[in-house]
Amino acid sequence: MSNYKSVHKYGRDEIIINKSRFIGTALPVENEEQAVEFIESIKKEFKDASHNCYAYVIGENKNIQRYSDAGEPSGTAGMPILNVINQENIINAAVVVTRYFGGVLLGTGGLVRAYTRACKAGLDSGLIVDKNLYYNVSFNLDYTLLGKVENELMKNNFIVKDKIYSDHVKIKLIVKDNETDKIEEVINEITSGRTEINIGQASYYSVKDGKIIE
Repeated sequence: MSNYKSVHKYGRDEIIINKSRFIGTALPVENEEQAVEFIESIKKEFKDASHNCYAYVIGENKNIQRYSDAGEPSGTAGMPILNVINQENIINAAVVVTRYFGGVLLGTGGLVRAYTRACKAGLDSGLIVDKNLYYNVSFNLDYTLLGKVENELMKNNFIVKDKIYSDHVKIKLIVKDNETDKIEEVINEITSGRTEINIGQASYYSVKDGKIIE
């Protein structure tokens, strides 16, 4: 799967509208099974709530999309939550908005706005990020070349994860999926091709404002 947008972590926030509590909870999910498990856990946590409405979008092409009004008037809860997820162009995420009714009817338009706001609050709490694919790259280096290599890594904005010092220096990087050829070229040029470069597994990392976040 190519790079995509999602939420970085579990997030929760709540708003009060005309005495009703709306609690938005968001979670990154890998598949529909995880999404359903998350939704059921929220229903159990807030089993005394008036409603637990939800939506989730899964897959590179958004091929799995589900939502539920959970007893609210049709189209006033699940679909607004789904719309927020899609408007943010997020995939592999689920959101549940829990409502505790406060005694004041909000009307159709009021409910749509409330569920929209609560969904966005939950997503923002979970932190909307770019999920970018990086490869784990490592190589061993002679100490005499360390300074030159560090300069080149910095100049090319390669991300150093770790340096291990022994009779040589082992450098561990994460490299964008479209820059593996470039790192090989840079290191081979400095070492005259005498260093073996290991291109390891690829993993998705969360990126916010150009920086990787853990």
